[in-house]
Amino acid sequence: MIVDIDEMGPVAAKSYPGQEAVNINVRPAQRAKQEIDYGRRAKGYVYGALREATGECFTQCYPRRCLLHFIDFLCEVDDWLDASIERIYAVLDNLDMHHCRDLLLFQIHHSRWEFVYQPSRAAYLNLIEPWWKTLRSLALKGRRFETWEEVMRAVEAATAYWNAHKHPFGWGRRRRHQPLRQSHTFSFQVKVMRI
Repeated sequence: MIVDIDEMGPVAAKSYPGQEAVNINVRPAQRAKQEIDYGRRAKGYVYGALREATGECFTQCYPRRCLLHFIDFLCEVDDWLDASIERIYAVLDNLDMHHCRDLLLFQIHHSRWEFVYQPSRAAYLNLIEPWWKTLRSLALKGRRFETWEEVMRAVEAATAYWNAHKHPFGWGRRRRHQPLRQSHTFSFQVKVMRI
C-alpha cells in the first residue's frame, strides 16, 4: 500500500482571502475587498498522510516542524492504518528531516514501513501536493482565525469532510472538468487532370 506523507506549513492564525461574488454589471465596477490583517497571531504545521487509491486522509497539527513531531506523526499514521497491511510504502520529499537516524530507528521498530523518496525538484510526482491545495481551500479559504486552536479545529473539520466524501485521487484534472476531445478526421481528395 502506498501512502504519501508531507507537511503543510507554516499555517498561521490570520485572515485567508476567499472569493466574493462581484456584480460586474454595476458601473463603476465593484472590486473584491478584504479586511486588512496586520500580523500573524500564532502558527503551526499540519502533517498529513494520503492514500491515493482510496482517497482517505489523516492529518495532525503540531506547533513546530521538528523531528520529534515527525516521528510522532508516523506513529499516529501507523496506528491509523489497518494492522493487516503487510507493507507500507511511504512517499516522502527530500527534506533533511526525512533522512535522519531517528527515522531509521522508527523503521527498525516498524518493519512493515519502507520509505521512498521522490526526485529533487519533482513535487508534481507526489499526489499529496495537489491534495494540500484542496485541504487548504476547505479549511482556510475565506476565514479569519484568531488562535492556532481555531486553525486546528478547521483542519480537523476539513479532514472529516474530505473523508466523508473521499474518492481516489489522481494526477491532473478530474474527468468532468476536462473538455471533450474532438476527433480529427482528415479527408484527402485526389484530383486527376487530363491533358
